[in-house]
Amino acid sequence: MWRPILPPGLMTDGMIKIMREHGVRIFAVLAGVMLFCTTAVADGDAGAGKGKSVVCASCHGVTGESVMPDYPVLAGQHQDYLEHALKAYRSGERRNPIMAAFAATLNDDDIADLAAFYATQKGLFTLHR
Repeated sequence: MWRPILPPGLMTDGMIKIMREHGVRIFAVLAGVMLFCTTAVADGDAGAGKGKSVVCASCHGVTGESVMPDYPVLAGQHQDYLEHALKAYRSGERRNPIMAAFAATLNDDDIADLAAFYATQKGLFTLHR
């Protein structure tokens, strides 16, 4: 039987009855809303990112396929990873003087667009076993 893990008196008998009868549906709706919100935040415009990537191309290549071993391949990286990395360079959490200078000029929309562009390029891949 389901019992709340809240202090006694915080939930009424009616609230407990609703949770027992509809708890799974309520959970499903809340999980769906959370998933939608997470997806909406992660969206970026790959087309806009291509236009913003001109400066990046000097080190990382036009499509993110760097030909120099000192610069990482961005093509095919996960979008959320690229966003996290750029924000970390911008905040100083990740330290690289070259990347910090470039990332300092980017806002959150720029970062999302660049990450979307590089994530859609062919490059890195995941092996499926």
